[in-house]
Amino acid sequence: MTTTRKPTGQLGPIVVGFDGSPPSLGALQWAAAEAVLKGLQLHVVAAWHMPNMLGWAVPLPENFDPVEPAETVLRQAQQSIGDHYPGLVVQTHAEEGLAGRCLIDTAASVGASLLVVGARGHGELTGLLIGSVSEFVATHAKCPVVIVRH
Repeated sequence: MTTTRKPTGQLGPIVVGFDGSPPSLGALQWAAAEAVLKGLQLHVVAAWHMPNMLGWAVPLPENFDPVEPAETVLRQAQQSIGDHYPGLVVQTHAEEGLAGRCLIDTAASVGASLLVVGARGHGELTGLLIGSVSEFVATHAKCPVVIVRH
């Protein structure tokens, strides 16, 4: 992983996680508006992960491409903000791995000044049982994090 350093006084891009869900759409819209306000680039990250069940790979069709759904989500992201922010420079990243780790790694590699995620609002117990991307990035990111709640 290569980390990009910005000269002092120059802000890096904003990184936002997007999976097509309503909370991630709210985060995308917030991040796009903030990027335009500050004159920054926006990097949209869609993470994909091949799950396994008890050590066994999940059976999938032969022609299944795990990157394709992530790229579809990224096209949706570009369409949803393209009309509202035509001058915004948007970079997209389809990353393999767990969402929180992919977001942190991308933010570090592009020298992000801000990392934005949506909150699903599962609550304390469910969040504890299934994990929380927003909690993970808030506690591990090396840049400021904004959690957009719907």
